[in-house]
Amino acid sequence: MLGMRRSVWTEVALVVAVAGAEIGPTAAIAHNRPDHGDLGVAGITLLLLGAAALPWRLRYPSWVLGFVFVTTAAYWGLGYARGPIFFALIIALLNAVMTGHRRAAIASVVAGFLCNPWLGYLLGRSDPPSVGYILGLAAWLVALISLGEALRNRRDQAREAARSQAEALRRRATEERLRIARELHDVVAHNMSLISIQAGVALHLIDSQPEQARSSLQTIKDASKETLVELRSILGVLRHVDAIDDPDTGELQGDEAGAPRSPVPGLHRVGELVDRARSAGIDVCLEMTGELDDRPRLPRQVDLAAYRIVQESLTNVVRHSDDRAATVRIQLRDGGLAVDILDEGSRGQVPRSDLPRGGNGIAGMRERAASVGGRLEAGPRPGRGFAVRAWLPIEADGGAGDSL
Repeated sequence: MLGMRRSVWTEVALVVAVAGAEIGPTAAIAHNRPDHGDLGVAGITLLLLGAAALPWRLRYPSWVLGFVFVTTAAYWGLGYARGPIFFALIIALLNAVMTGHRRAAIASVVAGFLCNPWLGYLLGRSDPPSVGYILGLAAWLVALISLGEALRNRRDQAREAARSQAEALRRRATEERLRIARELHDVVAHNMSLISIQAGVALHLIDSQPEQARSSLQTIKDASKETLVELRSILGVLRHVDAIDDPDTGELQGDEAGAPRSPVPGLHRVGELVDRARSAGIDVCLEMTGELDDRPRLPRQVDLAAYRIVQESLTNVVRHSDDRAATVRIQLRDGGLAVDILDEGSRGQVPRSDLPRGGNGIAGMRERAASVGGRLEAGPRPGRGFAVRAWLPIEADGGAGDSL
């Protein structure tokens, strides 16, 4: 409602401004230069009608242009006082061009070029036009049409830039949602799989082998703590919460106070994944070859992607492997990081537990590899087992992101 009121008052102000700019100076010229014609009530009425039609220009561009053209041409042809009486016509003409009604605009320009110099002469109200006047009028009309087209192009470019910016923002938001979804899936799927399996072990052994059950419960505690830490980090990204250290006590303040903290996931923590899988009963062999012991500082996104691929693959081994053995092989090769996870025991990936199936683990790993310009293949190995093989570029032109 407020916006509508502002629009109405804007149009009223436009009508008053245009009418005042046309009638005031023209009346002054008529008073000081009687030889330039009289204004009269009829002349004022024609100018007022042209200005009063402008509020409808956005809804009816061609009709308003035609009406203002008729009132202006009538005023000029009937020989009323000469003055700046073309403001309403200029506004209507530019509006027609900018709203795409080029034919109406060009027709009015052609008609104006024919009528303005000759209508008064044909009606016996003025002298015939000179060649200089005709040429000047033609140049003025061409400049007016050109101005309208320039304004239209500039407006269209601004709109296109705004659309492109909005599309880029939507695309970034979508990519961020997918990234967060992958993080949540990797964190929850990996740790909850371990928790579920270890809970089953604890229930089975709590009476006969309480010490083994205690070990399983400890694994559950560690996995749940890790889940909370990583979920809290992801939620912190969503909330844009910054932890602030108290300069006196060194403690955290705000929403992050008391939150568990952990290093950013990366290959430096792949040993933790292996240990956790081993605690779930998987015999994992970790091989890190090439120069990874003294590895260069990997791009942050590549480091995270490699960690998550290993994490998701070991989760699948825990959930599906029947012989409970796997090999994790990480090496620098061909200007990139090769990550291979070989499940030594799964026969056709038949689930060994009652955990939910049908997730997006492999699709998510492919998305992670593609997000850093890499590739990932996953499928059964010849004879038995399952393999996940990823290659992630780490060279400067790989587009992997910032370094750690």
